[in-house]
Amino acid sequence: MKFIKFLLLVAMMVVGAAFAAINAQSVTVNYYFGAIELPLALVAAVAIGIGAVLGMLASMGGAFRLKRENVRLKRQARAAAREIGNPHNPPIKE
Repeated sequence: MKFIKFLLLVAMMVVGAAFAAINAQSVTVNYYFGAIELPLALVAAVAIGIGAVLGMLASMGGAFRLKRENVRLKRQARAAAREIGNPHNPPIKE
């Protein structure tokens, strides 16, 4: 499995290097305080990186909510197991 991951990483690096070689021309990036000239591949890589970071941040809220729910359910399961394991205090039936 590690070898397959390594091969995928190498393949992605080769594709990235080819992308950078094909898109070597410079582009002007205008921002609020001025402008700068950068290679197109760098601009594309930065945009992809920012998108990946924003995507991870957006998914973290749901992940934390699920983690809290998991902790709550484990607590309930432990309490139920203790209740089942203690025959001296049977649960009160309503």
